[in-house]
Parts: sequence; structure tokens; C-alpha cells
Amino acid sequence: MTTASQPITTTWRVDAVHSTVGFAVKHMIVSTFRGRFETYDATLVDAGERLAIDGWVDVSSVVVRDPDLAAHLQSPEFFDAAAHPELRFSSSDIDIAEDGSALVDGELTIKGRTLPVRATGSATPALEDPFGGIRRGLELEATVDRREYGLAWNLPLPKGGLALDNDVRLLVNLEFTKV
Repeated sequence: MTTASQPITTTWRVDAVHSTVGFAVKHMIVSTFRGRFETYDATLVDAGERLAIDGWVDVSSVVVRDPDLAAHLQSPEFFDAAAHPELRFSSSDIDIAEDGSALVDGELTIKGRTLPVRATGSATPALEDPFGGIRRGLELEATVDRREYGLAWNLPLPKGGLALDNDVRLLVNLEFTKV
């Protein structure tokens, strides 16, 4: 009689000091506006044949260079932080190719709306750090239409067009430590 061996499961926690979670959106067609979140967490689980990630972002931790804009982003016209204090992402479908390219299919929840999203990027293999820990990285980018999540505010420009593009790039650079 043979017994099937169970894969060894490895859990990785995000190192928030060496990670970033941000976004970029075209502003008045002339520039790209960027912001980031300071409070977030993510867990990566490697079960051998299956890699999964689950994470959240505290909406109230958004960082932009203008306090009035930060307050506007908290309002119901954007994130509605009072009613929806977190953004969430979950995926159990992560494909990392031999060259390190990564493809992640998951679900993103903003303002209570959960939609499928595909992110692409790169992954680094596990390596030992100078302090005896084991680390690995995951750098991802996805583009979402903010209106699909209820972030529909915009402002018409005097000669046509809108102040904000509807497509927002989500930019996530995560460094994980082995638990």
C-alpha cells in the first residue's frame, strides 16, 4: 500500500517596510497622478503545486500630497472609507513561469464590489537574507476601470475631456518573509 505525500505548505508574510501598494491614473491628460497606501497586509501561501495570495488595504491610509484631495478620496465620491474601510484582493490562481514572469488571476473588492482582475509582473525565487531569514518578491500591475467599482466622480475640462481617466493602474511591489 502506498500513501500519497502531502505537499509542504509554506506561508509568507508581507514585509511592509520593503513593499509598496499604490495606484496611478492620468490627470487632465497631461500627467500621471500617483498615490499609495501606508497600511496593508498580505499573505502568500505556497502549497507546492498551488500558490495563493490574500491581502487587504486600509483605505484611510491613502497618501497623496494634498490634504483636501486625501479627504476627497475618503468621501463617497471615491472610496467611501466610512462605509467601506478596506480594499481586498484574493487569488488562488498564480502562475509563475521559469523566467520569473507572473500572471495572477483574482478578485478585487472596492466599495463592496468584487470583480475579477488579472495582474501581470514578475516574481523572484526564495533567497536567504543576511540575517538568516528567507525572502521572496512579487511585483504586479493591473489596470481596472474605476467606474466598475463605483468610483465615478469626474470633472469636465473647459475645452472637452475629463479631469481623470477611468483606467487606474494598480502597482504592487511585495517583499515577503517566510513564516
